[in-house]
Amino acid sequence: MFSITNRHRLKVILGRIAQGEEITLKERLFVDKFADNNQTVATCLRKARRLQQNKNPNDEIEQLLNCLELIPPDPESQYKKNVDDLGEWFTGAPSWLGRS
Repeated sequence: MFSITNRHRLKVILGRIAQGEEITLKERLFVDKFADNNQTVATCLRKARRLQQNKNPNDEIEQLLNCLELIPPDPESQYKKNVDDLGEWFTGAPSWLGRS
């Protein structure tokens, strides 16, 4: 559970990210701390970054993919054919995905 102030602060920061406005390092660390421990915040962060990159999708398919959250937030995060080791491919995965 989040406190009301933390939830409001997260909402404001994520909204600024989605609009492409600047945020401070302190704010980014605040969001990342919650995103590492909470899947909902991580999803909201990915959506905000995707909205920042694709403010006005051109066609209906891009709009659908954005709504379904099927487009990765970072173009570099896609699968690279040159990497043979599956473990290396998942090095960018969130910390909650690792084994306990």
